[in-house]
Amino acid sequence: MDFLARLWRHEESRAVLIQILVIFAVFGAFGWLVSNLLTNFAALNKNFGFDFLSQPAGYDINQTLIEYTNRSSHFRAAIVGLLNTFMVAIFGIVLATIMGVILGIIRLSNNWLARNVTYWYIEFTRNVPILLHILLWHGIIINTLPHPKKALSLGDVSFLTNRGFYVPEPIAEVGISVLYLAIVAAIVFAVFFTRYAKKLQSETGKQLPVLWVNLAVLALVPFVAFIASGSPVSFEYPVLKGFNFKGGMHLLPEFVALTFALAIYTAAFIAENVRAGILAIHKGQREAAEALGLRPGRVMSLVILPQARRVIIPPLTSQYLNLTKNSSLAIAIGYMDLVATLGGITLNQTGREIETMLMVMGMYLAISLSISMGMNWYNSSVKLVDR
Repeated sequence: MDFLARLWRHEESRAVLIQILVIFAVFGAFGWLVSNLLTNFAALNKNFGFDFLSQPAGYDINQTLIEYTNRSSHFRAAIVGLLNTFMVAIFGIVLATIMGVILGIIRLSNNWLARNVTYWYIEFTRNVPILLHILLWHGIIINTLPHPKKALSLGDVSFLTNRGFYVPEPIAEVGISVLYLAIVAAIVFAVFFTRYAKKLQSETGKQLPVLWVNLAVLALVPFVAFIASGSPVSFEYPVLKGFNFKGGMHLLPEFVALTFALAIYTAAFIAENVRAGILAIHKGQREAAEALGLRPGRVMSLVILPQARRVIIPPLTSQYLNLTKNSSLAIAIGYMDLVATLGGITLNQTGREIETMLMVMGMYLAISLSISMGMNWYNSSVKLVDR
């Protein structure tokens, strides 16, 4: 006992003992939960397993990016739901980032009207629950847009209705691989040219027109490949037949409402992150750039934002994660995402609540960790390097 008392009085040994006790407590609690779970399973005559994933799902999904029927397996239904979640997350993140950066810059504008309108928009959006935004935009699309026979036409190739948006669908044909290679080559060139321009500027101070060169390459190279390979992409246009449109690509009102609601909600938070990042840059940076004769737009793009992004990126990562996890509210308007398929209908049909919830949690964890990993890599690539 005297030895244990001396160990406890010693600061370093006491810290190690506390950590050991905490680890034992955590593993003990986990073991008790598993034991309790197995006991309850035995009492209900249930077993733990994932064999249900190979059974027919028996339900339809209103949006599928891969081939799927109600005779497909529960596993395939889960993949369809996961892809639907991915699509909402990707489109929502891109739209929210664009809107958030623009709104954050406008919040610091010298224009009184623009600054205050943006302020009230941000305050209203941030202080209303996201579920209400989703229900609001879904209701607007369903109740204000016309039915297909009176659809709003956009150049007679795209149509807006209360059943969704109908747009031309690209169809790949022979020779499409040449176009794919051209797109990849253009992207690779843009990345390396951007790095070369940054290196040249840091060494000599000479600025190259990176934006215009990259835009020209990204537009012209695929266009030349498209013409040279015999136009390997055709379009299937939506056509009104009976009471609805046939052909083309159908964007469900649930998808549009969910993506837009998540984007405008998250954009309000991103705008404040951008504003904080810009304000973190000392005003002397702006004054020095303006003294060199740079226009306000160039000052923002070349001087302020490149420094501010080091402050913006960490909270921006959190907003991306929030948007992805908030997409689970899709079930409120009937959009068949991961929660609605695997965590909803599959769970109810099979009665495997533990297995399905573990899979749903694991998939969301994998998505979140992937986003965090990508943003952390980007954050490390733009951080200041000690010389």
